[in-house]
This record gives sequence, structure tokens and C-alpha cells, in this order.
Amino acid sequence: MPVVTLLSDFGLKDSYVAEMKAVISTISPESRIIDISHSIEKFNIRMGAFTLASASPYFPKGTVHVGVVDPGVGTKRRALLVETERAFYIGPDNGLLMLAAHSEKIRHVYAITNTRLMLPHVSLTFHGRDVFAPAAAHLVNGTAPIDFGTEIKDYVIPTFAAPLLKGRELTGEVLHIDDFGNIITNVKNKNLGKIEAKRQRFLTVKLKNKTWKTRFCKAYGDVAIRDILALVGSHDFLEIAVNQGNASKKFETKAGDVLSVSLER
Repeated sequence: MPVVTLLSDFGLKDSYVAEMKAVISTISPESRIIDISHSIEKFNIRMGAFTLASASPYFPKGTVHVGVVDPGVGTKRRALLVETERAFYIGPDNGLLMLAAHSEKIRHVYAITNTRLMLPHVSLTFHGRDVFAPAAAHLVNGTAPIDFGTEIKDYVIPTFAAPLLKGRELTGEVLHIDDFGNIITNVKNKNLGKIEAKRQRFLTVKLKNKTWKTRFCKAYGDVAIRDILALVGSHDFLEIAVNQGNASKKFETKAGDVLSVSLER
């Protein structure tokens, strides 16, 4: 049974999510539709990208992921179909899909332009229903990715897609603040290997014009209560945390803030 996931900032008060599911079910009745989240903060592309990248690795190979956090809907921004080594991503060309797609190695990216694979009437304000949902349904029905439109190379790559490495310092940004106040960065476990962080007991962290040395741990409880630590969290991103405390409040940090980590000198 083909799997289609949905992620959006629509919430559940209105009928928007149901309309997308109705379109998918009409075109592809055998599809299994799974909600990742519809509680993404309105217009928050970074939050949507983080949530999609966190969930997508756990779905079966060949899953079609539809993401709709789309403040540019109806403008000249393109609709994309991204094919990776293990999944497909459909959504707006605004960076929403790329954090997840890059982690799986991108094969092809197509601009969705084939009107035969959209609804007959395309609203300028609801591409989730009229463009993305039918594209997902046709894709799981067996339509070849290349039939959706022209392959492109100049798609939007957001700044949060990957950190920059200079010497032994990684410069990235805060991706997300979770409900515990943990500061989740865009530095992944594989990035840390490039600065040999796992061989060190401490990392030097720079954030919000502050610099400090932080213990690099395996678990939150490796330090005393209220102490600061760094670790790789359950979604493979580096986190700055306070054991049983709130790191984001302590450092007055928000998503998008620049951060760098390096070896202790």
C-alpha cells in the first residue's frame, strides 16, 4: 500500500487538510495517508523543514511526502517534485523540502508544470489541494517523475540546509526550540565527525555574542541538574541543553540565531 504523508501549517479547525486527503483518495484510493503535523507555526518554513526532516527517515522507502508551508502561494514560486534515493518530496520551492531531501541524497528535482496532473481548476491560494495533492496521488499511481515537468537545478537551498565548515569550526544556526527549551541546531552528527568532536569532552560554543565551553555528552543526565551540555539528540542534530532546565531561556535564543561549535582550544 503506497504511503503519502502530509505536513502543513493549516491546523485542523478548517477543512483544508480534509480537502487534500479527499483529492488524494479520489485519484489514488489505495493510498495510505499519514499526517506528520498540521500544527506548524503559520508561515514558519524552518519549523516545517525541521519537522519533515525529523519524521521522514522512519517511513518506508518510496514514501511520497507532501509539505505545505507556503507563504508564496500564487506567486512565481515554483511547485517541486524532489526524487531522492529513498523517497519523494512534493511542495513549494521555498526550502521547505530540502533539509529532508539533502539528508537522503537528491537524484532529480522537477518543476511541476503539467496541468494534466493537477485539478482542472487551480486556485491561486490553495496549491496544496489543487497541485500538490493530485501530484502525490498520480505519483503513487505510477506516473513517472519526469512527466510532471522539466528537471531543474536552481531550486531554493535555505541557509539552514547545512552548516559551514571552516577549519575545525562549524557555523550553523538554530533550527528549532522544542517544548523542553532545548536548542536544536542544524549541525548533524556526521558534521561533528569532521571536527572530531566525539573524541573531545568539551565543545566551544558561540551563540548570541556569548562563548563558553560545554560538555559533549551522550545523555541529558550526564551532567548535574541545571548544568549546560551538548549532545546529539534523537533526530541526529546537535542540541544545546540544560539538564532539567530551559536552554533557550537561559541564552535568550530563538530559531534562526547563528551558532558555531569548535574543539576546545
